[in-house]
Amino acid sequence: MSETPQSTVAAASDADLLGQTASAVRAAGAALRERFGEVVRYESREELMRALAANDDTALALLRPRLTVLRPDAGWVEDELDGGALPPGEWWVVDPAEGNVNHLHALPEWAVTATLVRDNQPVLTAVHLPLTGETYTALAGAGAHLDGRPLRVAGTGDLGLSIVATSQARPDEDEKVVRRVGASITAMLSDALVVRTAVPATLHLANVAAGRIDAFWQFAGARADLLPGALLVTEAGGRISDAEGRRWTPESESFLAAAPGIHAEAVVALSR
Repeated sequence: MSETPQSTVAAASDADLLGQTASAVRAAGAALRERFGEVVRYESREELMRALAANDDTALALLRPRLTVLRPDAGWVEDELDGGALPPGEWWVVDPAEGNVNHLHALPEWAVTATLVRDNQPVLTAVHLPLTGETYTALAGAGAHLDGRPLRVAGTGDLGLSIVATSQARPDEDEKVVRRVGASITAMLSDALVVRTAVPATLHLANVAAGRIDAFWQFAGARADLLPGALLVTEAGGRISDAEGRRWTPESESFLAAAPGIHAEAVVALSR
């Protein structure tokens, strides 16, 4: 993380910034797509970390200079495992290869994300899926879109008819969190129609925003895997909170995003 930035007056509108941010994540995604196809073999944690870093570096070589030009005084966060509140001012929260381990295993669920956060509130985000060519965008107060088409969360009103999803916040998670995740999956297997479990979180949240699935939850978490999706879901008419139904912030210990009609039921299920 770079040093605390000074708040600056925007030189361009947030709508203009969003268009340029979307172009930046598409460029980075194209570079990662060229590296995709064969399973990358590794025999140790060190080899795995080097392979992950090579993907990150490829995307960041394109993302960082383009986003820095857009907001020269904004801070920069690229560690996808960082959590908690940010200092005041503007920050770029970037995941250069969201779902990086999937990329290494030749699995299709990965993306490039960039979110501008202003005084701890996400104001715009762009999420690009290079293998499908889809780009999800959201602008605070102006809605969420998929390639320019407005997104809306599902109108589901019954958890028993819902597809729900969860994700793993990070490797080597605390045992208490692991047990809580396991208990929540068991509860949702009893209450929901279908439960999906996979990484990364951002793609589940994009599906919530698009109305394809009805709820997503996660215990623990990081800014880079929750902020983009939180803005997408909110701007698509969904509700976000922690798992107990309280206001969510990047410092919260849990996260829930759901269609409004099942949010309360999901809170009850996750509280058991």
